Amino acid sequence: MPGTGGGNGAVTRSTLRQQLADALRDEVLAGRLKPGQEFTVKEIAEQYGVSATPVREALVDLSAQGLLDAVQHRGFEVHAYSVADYRNMVEARILVTDGMFRRLGDRKVDPRTAAALAGVRRRGEEARRAATAGDLDILIGYDLRFWRELSALFGNPYLTDFLHRLRVQAWVCAVQHLRQGEDWTAGATATTGADDLKGRLWADHTDLVDALTRRDAQTAQEIIAGYDEQSLTLVERLADG
Repeated sequence: MPGTGGGNGAVTRSTLRQQLADALRDEVLAGRLKPGQEFTVKEIAEQYGVSATPVREALVDLSAQGLLDAVQHRGFEVHAYSVADYRNMVEARILVTDGMFRRLGDRKVDPRTAAALAGVRRRGEEARRAATAGDLDILIGYDLRFWRELSALFGNPYLTDFLHRLRVQAWVCAVQHLRQGEDWTAGATATTGADDLKGRLWADHTDLVDALTRRDAQTAQEIIAGYDEQSLTLVERLADG
């Protein structure tokens, strides 16, 4: 069929572009790419053994998401977020989630929604265990999946995508402070050393789902308010040294 070969090539390149973007995003979230760290398209292409084109496209995508900054004539660098940035992200998150919870509170929880919430709750259980253990890497992964699946219940892909991008940015910002004090050059993945995160990370994912299952929007909002206060206080304290 005419054009079949070109179409497959485009799909393959698009898939590789997304895979590279996901891999680099995970490196930033894990703190292995630290704020202000510069790199070129060539360096990333050689690291992953791919051509420059999908790498450049992936880096442009991450720049559009606010995770990287383009450096003229030099390549890209990891965006450095401030505590003020985190406060603004928390404020934006509150505006979005408050509307979500009010809307869900007005809905009848039908069997399909109840089943979906049960699945989200299982994701929340994994996030809770990771938070209790202080395992930041595992927590971030489950937390992002938890919120993506929860927001998907509203059937609005624009809302789901917006909240996901906002949460990724918020986690990148938080990680830059939660990871401080690590040996960056050694690519450490432990938490903040003496300032252990065990038991200090938010672990109320399942309580939130239970409140939403009961259509208790007020309790859900109170849980999230506690989460926002706790996380902001932790980031501010770490930023102050």
